[in-house]
Formats: sequence, C-alpha cells, structure tokens
Amino acid sequence: MGRKTIVVLLAGLVLASVRLAEAQQQSKKVPHIGYLTSTDPATESIRFEPFQAALRELGYIEGQNIAIEYRYAEGKADRFSALAAELVRLRVDIILVGGDRPIRAARNATKTIPIIMTGSGLDPVKEGHVESLARPGGNVTGITSLNRELAGKRLELFKEAVPKLARVAVLYDPAIQGITRELKEDVTVAARALGLTVQSWEVGDADDFEKVFAAINKQRPHGLLEHGGGPLMRANQRRIAGFALKSRLPSIYSQDEYVHAGGLMSYGNDITEQYRRIAYFVDRILKGAKPADLPVEQPTKFELVINLKTAKQIGVTIPPEVLARATKLIK
Repeated sequence: MGRKTIVVLLAGLVLASVRLAEAQQQSKKVPHIGYLTSTDPATESIRFEPFQAALRELGYIEGQNIAIEYRYAEGKADRFSALAAELVRLRVDIILVGGDRPIRAARNATKTIPIIMTGSGLDPVKEGHVESLARPGGNVTGITSLNRELAGKRLELFKEAVPKLARVAVLYDPAIQGITRELKEDVTVAARALGLTVQSWEVGDADDFEKVFAAINKQRPHGLLEHGGGPLMRANQRRIAGFALKSRLPSIYSQDEYVHAGGLMSYGNDITEQYRRIAYFVDRILKGAKPADLPVEQPTKFELVINLKTAKQIGVTIPPEVLARATKLIK
C-alpha cells in the first residue's frame, strides 16, 4: 500500500470520526425551555418548585439534560415583548408563559416555536390564542385557569366566612382586556345576588397603590377582593396583602400566594397541581407532539385556603363550617 493511499485512508477515517462525533453531539442536544413570567424570582418560586419536581419525575434534570432560560418582567408589562423576542433569538425549543398579555407577546414573537400556557384567566378561544380547547390548531396549547369565572363563588365564600360583610372594595388592573365588562357582568351581578355592594378601584401602575389604599380606607368597606389577577397584581401581592392586614380588612384572592403573604383567604385552582401538569406538556412536545394536537386543559382541583393567623390579627372568627371546607389552613 502506497504512502498516498495511506494518507487518503487516514483522512477518510478522521472525517468519519468527526462526522460521528457531530452526530453524537447532535443526538445529545440539550433542549432549552424559555420561561417568561410577569413577576420576579422570589414570587415565582412557589410555581418553579412543583414544575421542576414534575420534570425530574419525567427524567429531565435541569442543568444536565434540560436547560431553562428564565426571564422576569417584574410587574412591568412593557417588558413582555422584548423578553419574548430575546427567548426567540436564543432559539429555545419551547416557551412557557402565563397571562393574556405575555401570551400575546410570545405569539407575536414566534409562529413556530411551541408556546405552553401556564395559566390564563381569560378564555384562550375568545382571545384568539387557540382555535378550540380540544384542537388548538396553532403553536399554542397548555392550561387555562379561567380564574375570573370563579368570581361569584369567591364572593359567596367570602360572605360565608365573614357574615357581617356588606360592602366590598374590588381591586383590579384596568389594562387587563375585558376586565371592566367582567366587573359589570360577573362581579356586580354575583354581589347583588348575595346582598353585597361592591365598589371597584382601578390600579394602573405600581405608583397608584398607595393613593388607592388611602381612598379605600376613607370608604371603610367591610372587605377587599382582588379581581382579575395580572402581572401588576402578582408583582405587588405582598403589598396588597400587607395593606389589608394593616387595615384589619378581611380579604379574598384568586391565588393562595396572597394568603401566604398575609391575606385572609383565597379560592382558586390548585397552583401546585397546575404547574406539575405543565411538565406533561413539555414532555409531550419534546417527544414530538405538536401543540396544535394537544388539547388545552382546564383545572379540575380547586382550593380554599385560609390564614388563621391573619384572622386572629384582624379580629375575624371564621365559622366552623367554612373552616371544615378549607383545603389548607395556615396557622
């Protein structure tokens, strides 16, 4: 065998080994998940933990065989578009996002990367995010929490927990699409049926809270209802719960995060179960399923959470029959 032949054979072996290495590397590509949230790391931790635990049960270990790019809007709605675009530039394999405006930002940023809704209070069909719950039809699927449909039940439980309740201050973010209509059609109607009077207070940005709180105190309502959620409310949940506690004002919320922050009670879907379910969608899509074919899910488990420590601090005695129905009691 001549020297030239040997050189050619060696070159061929080197090329083959390089291609094999590239193929192996490609097969071991670590999927990247983009996680866009309206809040900050501390606030979001209650959701991260069950999601990460569920991923581990499915065999995905963050930092080993899956990577997550976290992006926090920290309550600033004008950051959604830029953060979504940044995740698209990073070429993530999936984008996780919750809330109507963040979902819109992600949809505007990409028509191809799968988007998983981690919970949206608005109807995703009416808002145009999906064609139907059973067959989403595009690059969006996931979970819709439909929190605002529970407004009537929330007020009913509030009245049962605080029998003397007559006037309720409702705190909401007017930037949330459809919120004004919901206040008129859902909250006001439900309140009237329960013999309650509601007064709505809009909070447009973080600077509005203190003046709204001062105005509410002057009106001296019997209770406070946070309605509609949204990035601004979630980013300021400790502030809201702190105001209610300081004012000795019974309060009810859509999510138990407010109750852990000092609010009196909440009624809504089980956040832990919801975020564990998100891992299912991630797994299915990474294994080849298309968002268009994965039905959007609605919560089936709801929680009534009551903070007994707060009740004692503000001088409220929760009736035994309401305590018996509570899913969690914070002592």
